[in-house]
Amino acid sequence: MAPRSSPHDSTTQVVLQTIDAYERSAADCLARWSKRRHRRPLLLVDWLTHLPVDARLLDLGCGGGQDASDLDQRGYHVVGLDRTSALLSAGRRRYRSLPLVRADLRDLPFQAMSFDGLWAAASLMHLPKPAARRILADLFKLVRPGGLFAATVTYGLKSRLVTDGWAPGRYFARWRKDELARAVRRAGWNILELQVITNRERKGRWLNLLAQKQV
Repeated sequence: MAPRSSPHDSTTQVVLQTIDAYERSAADCLARWSKRRHRRPLLLVDWLTHLPVDARLLDLGCGGGQDASDLDQRGYHVVGLDRTSALLSAGRRRYRSLPLVRADLRDLPFQAMSFDGLWAAASLMHLPKPAARRILADLFKLVRPGGLFAATVTYGLKSRLVTDGWAPGRYFARWRKDELARAVRRAGWNILELQVITNRERKGRWLNLLAQKQV
């Protein structure tokens, strides 16, 4: 699915570079994830406590579908979304009944108020901040009144393409706490929790967000 922006703008270029990095490193990503037992992130557990047991959920940037499958097995109605074909193909082979959609976060293929909850673990951080701010408003439209949005993004000051380590070539936007709070509120969300965490599910410092669309 084509993004809304021109293929020549800087946002599209860094997004395409990031997608290409995940396509090239998909086997390594899947091997890393399969080495460790899947555990629910504490933010996800907190998010679920606010949602009905039959909630309709969207996993944004679902990768190979680990979180989406776990939620599906526990009775939630889950859709996973990612732009990386190699990761989605692996997820579809492993979780054959799980709906996994290939689409761009900047051009979401869902109707307004389709979901009760949105889960975005380490996905929005791959977008430059202007695009992420627009998407926060788009996501607000996707949930029903009372709906919950949980996200993790990288904490810090310097956004950049990372050219070393595993899956080199990915773009990371790093957010300050007050900066993310302003963007989330401007998109219409009511913030329930926003905290800096260190070396929890992933190495480094992260911002964990839990926000709600007020009734």
